[in-house]
Amino acid sequence: MRKSTIVTLSLAIMLGATDQALAADPAARCAALQAPLIQGLVVETAALVPAGAVKTSAEAGASVELPAHCLFRGTLAPRTGAAGQHLGIGIELRLPLEWNGRFLFQGGGGLDGVLGPSYGLVSGNHFPSALSRGFAVVATDGGHRAVSAIDPHFALDQQARLDYAYNALDKTTLVAKELIGRFYGSAPKHSYFVGCSNGGRQAMMAAERLPLQFDGIVAGDPSFRLTRTNIDEAWNEIVLARIAPKDATGRPIISQALSPADLQLVSAAVLKQCDARDGLADGMINDFRGCDFDPAMLTCAAGKTPQCLSAAQVTALKALMGGPHDSQGHPLYAAFPYDAGISSPAYYRMHLGTSTDGTPNSADATLGFDTLRYLALTPANPGFNVFGFDFDKDVALTAESSRIVDADATDLGTFAAHGKLLLYHGLSDQGLSALDTLAWYEHLQTRSGGPVRDWARLFMIPGMTHCAGGPATDQFDMLTAIVAWVENGAAPERIIARGDSFPGQTRPLCASPNIARYGGGDPHDAGSFRCQP
Repeated sequence: MRKSTIVTLSLAIMLGATDQALAADPAARCAALQAPLIQGLVVETAALVPAGAVKTSAEAGASVELPAHCLFRGTLAPRTGAAGQHLGIGIELRLPLEWNGRFLFQGGGGLDGVLGPSYGLVSGNHFPSALSRGFAVVATDGGHRAVSAIDPHFALDQQARLDYAYNALDKTTLVAKELIGRFYGSAPKHSYFVGCSNGGRQAMMAAERLPLQFDGIVAGDPSFRLTRTNIDEAWNEIVLARIAPKDATGRPIISQALSPADLQLVSAAVLKQCDARDGLADGMINDFRGCDFDPAMLTCAAGKTPQCLSAAQVTALKALMGGPHDSQGHPLYAAFPYDAGISSPAYYRMHLGTSTDGTPNSADATLGFDTLRYLALTPANPGFNVFGFDFDKDVALTAESSRIVDADATDLGTFAAHGKLLLYHGLSDQGLSALDTLAWYEHLQTRSGGPVRDWARLFMIPGMTHCAGGPATDQFDMLTAIVAWVENGAAPERIIARGDSFPGQTRPLCASPNIARYGGGDPHDAGSFRCQP
């Protein structure tokens, strides 16, 4: 007997004589979810939401149209942590009244700790949300509620660590599918997972630890080796501190190690050397493998001027882009590609920040340091001196967390037998190396021993910073692509993208190992580009 038939029969038995009346009244069906009969699930909301526009950010006019739907919010196994944290797996599920039979898990971001809203936005809100397309959409807070997605204190608790790593994905998926069956009277026909950043890590974790739960998965700019990313963040600040000027107390002012003008100089030189190698100088470097840029070419012959970098700055930049290593030269994380987005404000905020004294405020030094101290290290060590990190000895302190948090496994045979995986990564991602995702994908091909492109494809996006932004065509509809592949067998060779940085232009994103090469014609039109090796 099919699973959907079992769920339908169970629903009919539960409703009894009021079956038809309740099924005809969506408000009653939604309210009935207040008694979900799931052990440990505390319901906070189960009510209809009328159709209408809602704001999606603080930006003026940033809103999305939503259909009428049932909103469910609850927490599974709520409790208070040792340090007073609000723990338990928060779940928000939105069930459109006009359902297309599909289920979407919306990935989180940062260290989670924030619940919803589960609209299923695609590429910001440049495309219709999954909810407005008829998907039932769920989101989770990752097993804890915090003031922001950069609060690491949950990691002082063992279970909260496990929830963030993978358990919240498992439990949220099971609860959501149970509630979908009760509300609609049938199980989803197809299940999808879409996320970027930590959501991308969660997406890869879903393929690894929940291989039978999802038919299609999209992982964008994934923090899949989070503990190694934390080591890289420590490396970056230590490298910059060596060349930064000192404040009155002798502490390095990291924000002044490199200026925005210095990074703009690097970006211009990278474009001059590598941009046209794909056939067209258009501000985007598609042929990133063929870009052998060396910042040493910008070294000042004498004193520092706006047209060159000091020898110390060149050395530091090479170390930043080369990634961390131990004293024997063994890499501890991936290198980063030189790309046009190195001059973006996102890069500066990530590595240098704006602090005018010896208290660094870059993302490396705030989110990165705290994630290392609380989550990557086992046991957690809130007082750990990150500037004293020993790249020979201290890496071992992250091994235990790596085994539960990092999603770098390549044994995906069960998922590959029925599912499809799309990965994408911005080549100017300032915090997570696109080359690390590429290396994992190539390792997957080696380990699988078969045609990986039959079920997994990777798209590299020139100029795009973390998940969006940068000099890039960073607006693309991966949800439509994964649905077409899963349900119609249409494996994506190229996905059309556009971006605010290049108004009126479109470009194809090409499945690796191919890149977009200009073949003649309108340079603004994606149709003038071919996906070729």
